[in-house]
Amino acid sequence: MIKQILCAAALGVACFTAPDVQAGSTAAANAVLPKAQVAQFSDRVQQVLAKNGAQVAIVSRMGRDPREMPEGIKYTHVAFWVFSEITGPDGAKGTGYRAYNLYQDANKSSRSFLLQDSPADFFAGAQRLDSGIIIPDKRLQKKLLAVIASPTFKALHNRRYSVLSNPHSPQFQNCTEHLMDVMMASLYGTRDKAQIKANMAAHFEPSVIKVSDQKRAWAPVLSQALTTRDHGDQIKTATFGSIAAFMKQHKLAKHVLRITPKRVSRY
Repeated sequence: MIKQILCAAALGVACFTAPDVQAGSTAAANAVLPKAQVAQFSDRVQQVLAKNGAQVAIVSRMGRDPREMPEGIKYTHVAFWVFSEITGPDGAKGTGYRAYNLYQDANKSSRSFLLQDSPADFFAGAQRLDSGIIIPDKRLQKKLLAVIASPTFKALHNRRYSVLSNPHSPQFQNCTEHLMDVMMASLYGTRDKAQIKANMAAHFEPSVIKVSDQKRAWAPVLSQALTTRDHGDQIKTATFGSIAAFMKQHKLAKHVLRITPKRVSRY
């Protein structure tokens, strides 16, 4: 199976303390938690989405121990989940969700690629079964579906990967930035990258990540994926929390929820 690691847009300081900047594989063979628990949880998330009529949703996962994360940041990977027709190994057809991911390349950490996988694969490397989800309003869902199914989705991918990519700059990209680029393309009906970044700068406020000057200076020595060359004095990156805040502020979300094995609550 292709080696892959989840985009770690919110990895923050944890990444700056060790040379390993990989946030965890989605391959079931490398699962941290029992496979049956992961499958049950991924089914639970699908059921919540289906119950709420989600044709497309934004789903996050907790790919690192929350004790390693910067204050206020929980989730390390975010992707669109799209309700789709699925063909099983035996050729039988059914319906379910597919995750549309931007993954960091395990063999070259400063590069990324796009890949669809299953809900179980999405949660395979989770440290905890805890997910934040955003269900866009119906109008936005329709627009997102059109862009995700079009060449624009791939055209907006920038292979130059940075863990803490600045979403206001086109220099690098991570999973949350690609998701926001697709969001802006959908909202404004454009695939022009300069216009998308202009709209992002005007309307989207990313999360501030606190990193000492010393750690920031040494980070690129550990890995080019830890570069902060696209930032000014402050390091700001898109996170699940900042995406949720943007969608709430502009009344684009039908629901923002947190799902655990035991409960569903408002985020």
